[in-house]
Amino acid sequence: MRYSGAACYILGMRHSRWFAGPVLAVAAAACGPFSQYGFQRPSLELTAIDITGLGLQGGTLDLLLDIRNPNAYELRTTRITAVIYLEDTRFGDAALTRALALPAGETTRVVVPVAFSWSGVGSGARGLVARGAVRYLLDGRLELDTPVGARGVDVDLDGTVTMRNLVGR
Repeated sequence: MRYSGAACYILGMRHSRWFAGPVLAVAAAACGPFSQYGFQRPSLELTAIDITGLGLQGGTLDLLLDIRNPNAYELRTTRITAVIYLEDTRFGDAALTRALALPAGETTRVVVPVAFSWSGVGSGARGLVARGAVRYLLDGRLELDTPVGARGVDVDLDGTVTMRNLVGR
């Protein structure tokens, strides 16, 4: 088999054409293990809201998120940020800056704290009284470390949290 052109020139073996074939085969085989690192987006689900404190200016609550890592390798969060809306009104901001491990192929419960002011509570309270539930929108971002580098994943969740899901401590 005769090798010529770019492959031999790139490999620096312009005169060693007999060597190019085995080197290319070894190089292609070495890339095989890295194919397992194809990145798949984690999925998130808001499972509950836990009210943790109330005060004169507002309060705090925890968002209980289940994050599923579909990858064949562990992910680590470096930052989770989000804005939560209840009944189309901005309710509060969430931030979690400590690293968390998301094991390969597993679902991990993550607690993300939210601070809110009373100005956003009115529409949510009306929803609870009228329907026993609150519509929510969670708009945020996951910053992740992977074996092949840092990744950012935008989060856009919406749904309904019923009174049953509002678990006070």
